Amino acid sequence: MQPAAPDPELPSPRGGGFGAPGTAGTRKNGFMNKASAQAAAQHTQNAQPSVGSIAAHRPHTVAAAVSDLEPDIDADLDTYEGYERYVESGAGAELPQGRFLDRERSWLAFNERVLELAEDPHTPLLERANFLAIFASNLDEFFMVRVAGLKRRIATGVATRSASGLQPREVLDLIWTRTRELMARHAACFQEDVAPALADEGIGIIRWAELTDKEQARLFTLFRQRIFPVLTPLAVDPAHPFPYISGLSLNLAVVVRNPVSGHRHFARVKVPPLLSRFLEASPGRYVPVEDVIAAPAHLEELFPGMEVEAHHMFRVTRNEDLEVEEDDAENLLKALEKELMRRRFGPPVRLEVEESIDRHILDLLIRELKISEAEVYPLPGPLDLTGLFGIASQDRPELKYPKFVAGTHRDLAEVESASAPDIFAALRERDVLLHHPYDSFSTSVQAFLEQAAADPDVLAIKQTLYRTSGDSPIVDALIDAAESGKQVLVLVEIKARFDEQANIKWARKLEEAGCHVVYGLVGLKTHCKLSLVVRQEGETLRRYSHVGTGNYHPKTARLYEDLGLLTADQQVGADLSDLFNRLSGYSRRETYRRLLVAPRSLRDGLVSRIEKEVQHHRAGRPAHVRIKVNSMVDEAVIDALYRASMAGVPVDIWVRGICAIRPGVTGLSENMRVRSVLGRFLEHSRVFAFGNGGEPEVWIGSADMMHRNLDRRIEALVRVTDPAHRAALNRLLETGMSDTTASWHLGPDGDWTRQAIDPEGRPLRNVQEMLIDARRRRRGSATP
Repeated sequence: MQPAAPDPELPSPRGGGFGAPGTAGTRKNGFMNKASAQAAAQHTQNAQPSVGSIAAHRPHTVAAAVSDLEPDIDADLDTYEGYERYVESGAGAELPQGRFLDRERSWLAFNERVLELAEDPHTPLLERANFLAIFASNLDEFFMVRVAGLKRRIATGVATRSASGLQPREVLDLIWTRTRELMARHAACFQEDVAPALADEGIGIIRWAELTDKEQARLFTLFRQRIFPVLTPLAVDPAHPFPYISGLSLNLAVVVRNPVSGHRHFARVKVPPLLSRFLEASPGRYVPVEDVIAAPAHLEELFPGMEVEAHHMFRVTRNEDLEVEEDDAENLLKALEKELMRRRFGPPVRLEVEESIDRHILDLLIRELKISEAEVYPLPGPLDLTGLFGIASQDRPELKYPKFVAGTHRDLAEVESASAPDIFAALRERDVLLHHPYDSFSTSVQAFLEQAAADPDVLAIKQTLYRTSGDSPIVDALIDAAESGKQVLVLVEIKARFDEQANIKWARKLEEAGCHVVYGLVGLKTHCKLSLVVRQEGETLRRYSHVGTGNYHPKTARLYEDLGLLTADQQVGADLSDLFNRLSGYSRRETYRRLLVAPRSLRDGLVSRIEKEVQHHRAGRPAHVRIKVNSMVDEAVIDALYRASMAGVPVDIWVRGICAIRPGVTGLSENMRVRSVLGRFLEHSRVFAFGNGGEPEVWIGSADMMHRNLDRRIEALVRVTDPAHRAALNRLLETGMSDTTASWHLGPDGDWTRQAIDPEGRPLRNVQEMLIDARRRRRGSATP
C-alpha cells in the first residue's frame, strides 16, 4: 500500500493566491542601528521614562496560558557563555565580524510581530484581543528571565560581549528603549482601536466612573460579599515596614489622611490574584477589578475614619529564574521545591505604574523596591490586561477564526476494529507522519498510549514528559498501564521552566501508581519527545515508537503546530531503547541508527550534512538546505550555513522567534532567505531538509538551534525515510518560504518586513489556512 503524505493537497508554492489575513501593504519591525540605539539608551537614562503599555498579568505559575506565542527564553545567558567557547575554539575566524544579530533584540522583534497581528484590522476582533494579551504575557516572561539574567550578569561583573558585539549593559539599555516603544504601541492599540471595536460589538471594557448607578450598586454588593473579606490593607510607617510586593501582582498605593492629627499615611492593598480580572457589571459590560476595590465608598470601607486622598495602581516584575546546583543536591526533587519557594522573592526588574501617579509615591516605590529610574514604566491604566485572555474566550464565533476540529489521520482511520482504530495494526503496514493540529492528537498519539496501556500483549512503555496538561490523559494511561502490571518508565523533566510545580506533582502521582520515575541526567534537561511501546507478538517482541517535535500535551496540541512520527521500524525502536537506557541508567552510547541526539551528535551531525551540501553543489548535484525551527542562534550552525551560502548552496530558514542570521549580505549570505510565519496556531515544529545530491534527507525532532538545546539538553531528531513523507515535508518548507505566502522577511540589518499582499493588492496565501482547507477537503467540507 502506498504510504500517504501528511499534506498531499498542499498547493505548489508558485500556485494561485489563497485568502489570508493581512494588512494593506508592508511594514517593518526591527531596530535602530547601534549608534542611534546607544544614543537613545543614554537619553533614556537621563530623562523621565515615557508612557509605555498596558502590561498583562497572568497567575504566578506563568506557564498556564496555552495560547502564548512564547519564544524560547532561557536565563542561563548561553548567548554569552556559548559564544565564548566558540570563539576560543578558533572556529569561524575567517568569517567577518558583526555577522550575528543580537538575540535579545531579535526576541523583541518577534514580540513585535505578535503585536502586529493585534494591530491588523483583518485579524478577527477577539483574536486581536488575544494577541494583545499574548504580547504582554510574553514581555512579562522576557523581563522575568532574560532581563533578570542580564542584570545578574552585570552585577557579578561578568561583562563578556555577546556574539553581536554588544556588552550586557549595552543590550540592557537597548531593551529599555525598545520595550518603551513597543509598550506604547501596545497601549495605543488597545485603547484607541481594539477596546472601541469591542464596545461596538457589545463587549465594553469600562472604568468605574462610566458605570450606571444600578451597576455600581450591584458591584458594591459584590464587593461587600466576595471581595472585601479577602483584602488586607498594609500600612507603611515606623511600626509597619514596607511590605513584600509579589511578582506580577496588581497593587493599590493608597494615600490616607488622619483627620484628627492631619498626618498623611501610605498603605498598600494587593488585588487578590484569584479574583476575576474583569468583573461583569451588566451583560456585556466589564470593569477592572481594581476599579471596584478603589471606588471611593469601597476604600472608605477599607480605611474607616480616614480620609482617602489618592490611590494609584502599580505592578512589579521580579527575577523568576531558578538556580539549582544539581551536583550538590542529594535529592533534586526536594532541592527544586525549595528553590521554587525562593523564586517568589527574586529582585525586581521592572516597575509599572499608572502615568498619573504622584511623584512622591513613585519616589517611595523606587526607594523601597531598590529599582532604578530606567526600570520604571509609567503607563495608561488599566495596567493588567492578561484578563483579555478571558475576554477573548467568549462564545462569539463571528469574532474569531473559523472553528476547526482536527480529524483522525487517514492512515489510522483506515484500519479499524470493532471498537476503535487499531494503532498497532496501522503501524505494521506503514509509518504515519502526523501534523498537528491538522491531525488529531487524541486519536493518534493519545490513542497510541491508551491502546498500549489497555493491550494485554504490551509488556512495557517508556515515555518522556516535559510539559503536559493538568488533567492529562497521557498520565492517566501511564498510570493504568503500571497498575495493570506493565513495566512503565517515565522520565519527567521537573526543571521545565514555569511547569516545575506541576511536573513535581505528576512525578509523585506516577511513582505512587508504581511507575519507574526518573529525572534524567545531572546537568541536562530532557527535552526530547519520545514514546516507546514493547509488545509481545507471537514468539518475538516488536517495538512501536513515537518521536515528536511537541509536548505530550493534549490541550496545546490543538493550538501548536507540531510534527510526529509513529513507526514500527525496528531501527527506531532499537535507538529509543538505547536512549531510554542512557536516560534511566548508565550508558556512554553516542551514536544511533536513525537518531541524532544532543548533546553529543546533533550539532555535529547537522553541520556535517550542511558541509556535505557544499560538496554536492560543487559536483553539480542537487543541493539545498531548508530548516524550520523556533530559534536560530547557535554560532556553529549559523557559520556552517554562511559557508554553504558563500559556496552557492540555497539556504532557506523558517524561524518563528529568535534569529541571529543576517541574510542577504554581499559575499556572505546572498543565497540565504529567512522567513517567519505567525498566525492562529503557534508554529512549533522543527524540520531539517537537505538536497543530498538528489536523494533528499529529512529530519524532524525537538531541537532548536540554541546552545542550551545542543549543549545542555537531551534532544532527538529522527530521520524520515518514507519518500512520500520526505516530499510532503519539503513541500511544506517550500510553501512557507514562498514569496506567494504571507510571512515576515528578515533583512540584513535585522529588520523584519511583513509581506501580506501581492503587487496587485491581493492577499497572499496563509499557509495555516491552506492546511486547514486541505483537511476539510479530505472530509468533503472544504471552505468556499
